Amino acid sequence: MKVAVLVYEGVFDSGLAAILDVLDSANAMGEEADVMGEEIVEPPSWHVTTVGPQPQVRTGAGHLVTAEPLAHADAADLLLVPALAERRPAALLDHVGGDQSLPVRNLIARTRERGAAIASACTGTFLLAEAGVLDGLRATTTWWLAPIFRGRYPAVQLDQSRMVIASGGVTTAGAAFGHVDLALAIVRASSPALADLVARYLVVDERPSQSTYTIPSALAQNDPTVADFERWVRERLSEPISIPDAAKAIGVSNRTLQRSIRRTMGTSPIRFVQDLRIQQASHLLRTTELPLEAIARRVGYEHPNTLRVLLRERTGKTTLALRGV
Repeated sequence: MKVAVLVYEGVFDSGLAAILDVLDSANAMGEEADVMGEEIVEPPSWHVTTVGPQPQVRTGAGHLVTAEPLAHADAADLLLVPALAERRPAALLDHVGGDQSLPVRNLIARTRERGAAIASACTGTFLLAEAGVLDGLRATTTWWLAPIFRGRYPAVQLDQSRMVIASGGVTTAGAAFGHVDLALAIVRASSPALADLVARYLVVDERPSQSTYTIPSALAQNDPTVADFERWVRERLSEPISIPDAAKAIGVSNRTLQRSIRRTMGTSPIRFVQDLRIQQASHLLRTTELPLEAIARRVGYEHPNTLRVLLRERTGKTTLALRGV
């Protein structure tokens, strides 16, 4: 497979390096699999070319990266777009929608038009969305920028339930180090056995979802109504929660509350309440020696088994694992 890895001013260093290192490791281990005692029939390989708008681009950390002209990507089977090293939402949107990124957006659109595959992670997915290649598709992005992404690109079906989403020839992955998951997913699409071998050698655990890392209160701050609801719920986690009562208490209609939470969090008020309860329960399991029964009551569950099941579903871990046992 011919792979073009796109570099541009301000590219996220770790994301770029992760993609290059995983693909390089896959090429090397594919050739040496028999020596390692692994049986991989006709191991795939990836011919990687780094392309950019200039012969040299400066990364987010200030390093210089040499690049081939963007035209070299026109023959690639896959275009990989690492993230932009920008945490500030306003600056991120200015960059992806501005003149500076126009050559990058044009390349992404041109690649889509000719039917080649495209992949990106973290803030790089904003470039894909800005180029219009994600319209009508499922995609993911870094969890803490999800409200901004959802508001700017309503035609994209944002899905935060998985770390990597493949939809219509475009693959997207979650936050910063989701670049590792993205690169492994690319290897896995050609050879699951080789992807597992690379993951073992690089000591990379499978992370099916970003939900374990999401901080609900951080997302809630993107909307005053959601922030008020979050504070109201946290003060009453041990009690039954009525959504209409919450709406009345914070001075909005039930419908407005439902819509604000859906727009900001991408979920329902009830699910958001569950997320807050799971977050608090996880914290108490890690930082106290309280029995599960007591923790369950503190976060509003009468039966500890209900909490145990939800913890497993949302975090992928048992209560013992959360305690560090």
